[in-house]
Amino acid sequence: MRFSHTAFALPFALAAMAVAARENRGWPGWQKFGLILAAMVCARTCAMAFNRIVDRKFDALNPRTAQRHLPTEQVTLAGAVALCVFSALGLVAASYFLNPLCFYLSPLALAVICFYSLTKRFTDYTHVFLGLSLALAPVGAWLAVKGSSVSGLEALQMLVLAAAVILWLVGFDIIYALQDFEFDRAQRLHSLVVAWGPKNALQAAFLAHMLMCGLLLAFGLLCRFRLAFSIGWLIIVGCLVMEHWIARRRSLNWINIAFFRLNAVVSAVFLLVVATEVIFRGGFRLR
Repeated sequence: MRFSHTAFALPFALAAMAVAARENRGWPGWQKFGLILAAMVCARTCAMAFNRIVDRKFDALNPRTAQRHLPTEQVTLAGAVALCVFSALGLVAASYFLNPLCFYLSPLALAVICFYSLTKRFTDYTHVFLGLSLALAPVGAWLAVKGSSVSGLEALQMLVLAAAVILWLVGFDIIYALQDFEFDRAQRLHSLVVAWGPKNALQAAFLAHMLMCGLLLAFGLLCRFRLAFSIGWLIIVGCLVMEHWIARRRSLNWINIAFFRLNAVVSAVFLLVVATEVIFRGGFRLR
């Protein structure tokens, strides 16, 4: 239903990869980069396929999703299951060639990213579980580069970034869920929008995004970033404020603009400024 949002996680994963490999100016080598990219694509595909499989009945009833591949039989259920299984195996295989830690953690990662799709049936905090799923992207990329040789400072940097991604996701997924408020309530599906109402849920989303901005600033300080990151951080704050302005002042038809375009800018800007700081470390590092 909403796991196509995972595409936004890729820039955060690549930014985490760059910081983890900052001793080599952000580049872990072609083989490791290719394996990280393959793992990301497989994880996203597996989670999206699983989501479409378990939600196919709801998708068929919802006018917004009724034209998806499974409800319209453009893809068979067996084909979707095969795609999900092969993508899961692809993630495990990529993790095997990265390092032992990633390999051992890959089944746990699969469980987390697939479990999200079931949460709207029993908890209002489904957005948090999706956030945890996306937060695995930067954590996984970091561990792909460093393996088990992560220092205490690096662990703190990694966890702060993961927490920021969780809050970012919680905020924008609440906004996205506004489109399905009436449908979810009628079908007794859970979300913070259904539980708290659109107005209160939007306030929670704004708070989540402001906390996310604070964590991103903390991440930049922990990484000793300076000028480029500061500029990027201000752009990100501006995008998030604009996103909430659109969500509050415009019709639901504007949700996709607020959601896709502005959040794509947020993730792209973050990757750009982190890569800039890592590559040109001598010019942007705090003295």
